[in-house]
Amino acid sequence: MAENVALTGNDSAAYALRQINPDVVAAYPITPQTELMHKFAAYVADGEVDTELVRVESEHSAMSATVAASLSGARACTATSANGLALMWEILYIASSTRCPIVMPVVNRALSAPINIHCDHSDTMGARDSGWIQLYSENCQEAYDNAVQAVRIAEHPDVRLPVMVCLDGFILSHTLEGLEVNDDQDVKDFIGTLDRPDSLLNVDDPETFGMFTLQNYYFEFKKQQVDAMEKVPAVIEQVGQEYGELTGRSYGLLDPYRCEDADIILVGLGSTTGTAKQAADDLREEEGLKCGVLKLRTFRPFPAEQVCRVLSGADITGVLDRAVSFGLGGPLFHELRSARYGETAPMIDFIYGLGGRDLSLDNVKDIFRSLAEARDSGQTEPTTRFVGVRE
Repeated sequence: MAENVALTGNDSAAYALRQINPDVVAAYPITPQTELMHKFAAYVADGEVDTELVRVESEHSAMSATVAASLSGARACTATSANGLALMWEILYIASSTRCPIVMPVVNRALSAPINIHCDHSDTMGARDSGWIQLYSENCQEAYDNAVQAVRIAEHPDVRLPVMVCLDGFILSHTLEGLEVNDDQDVKDFIGTLDRPDSLLNVDDPETFGMFTLQNYYFEFKKQQVDAMEKVPAVIEQVGQEYGELTGRSYGLLDPYRCEDADIILVGLGSTTGTAKQAADDLREEEGLKCGVLKLRTFRPFPAEQVCRVLSGADITGVLDRAVSFGLGGPLFHELRSARYGETAPMIDFIYGLGGRDLSLDNVKDIFRSLAEARDSGQTEPTTRFVGVRE
């Protein structure tokens, strides 16, 4: 039976990990992820899981230990943020290239320097091509639901790739919200047991893995990853539908909000999309602007076909980027522009919230209004605009 509880985003992810009950969790603290693993460590200490909790000396070691556990046939998890994710960089690629179905909550935080502990998406955007699936959460409910579903997605025999479950630092990680959690047995039944036929922990038939590979085979290894990633969207939708049958909360690759008749659509990731939905409601009622919001739950693999279908009826599209890509706009804008290559409807990128700078409801309304003005006047330059930055 489901239960209504009040949890922070960190506690929501930790609660999901408790129900998943991984065989191994390797952990190292970094703000604002620290409380997530503090909570999970309490579950371990209280005997509520039988997880082997490995306390390591760095995030590089955390991911290394998690990969080793996964390759030995264990269900393995970890968590991190920001500079911690950056320190894992080398091993992120090894995890995905060796097809480890690891689940890792990432509490999004700005990268140094200067040192900043608050939210933006520069950490996971930097890892966007490391071969990991990336799911973004709008609220604490989604942080919990995404973590549970991530196990099924990662371990699917057509996939066998690691998953980042992304939640905005402090905005979600330290905010108390009401949510519904599943019964422990229901989660256990939903995720099932890990069946890894290629476990390397086989004393009767020892193998060596991850050895030196030159141009004669390396290309084929990478193509296999590409082929696996192409199967991910169907698996995400299948798992999301089955999760909906269990909980009443279905999930897909993206979440269109009032986009069916919208002339102006704002695209974004994470917690800000909740604010954007309220802004769209207000402007429709108060000013007659037909606004919509397209929330991307899945950023990797990028759901290009589905996004283009939703945006096809809009006169103009705005993109909310909480990270900088040094060139022409932010990383989400790059993806959308490439996906919509050849289409004539204008797009404008809005870079916001770096280092945790607040984006208010009024700010989002102004973004919608500026899109309407650009549409009506035909003046869409500059295509990259910075919201809330001081002159």
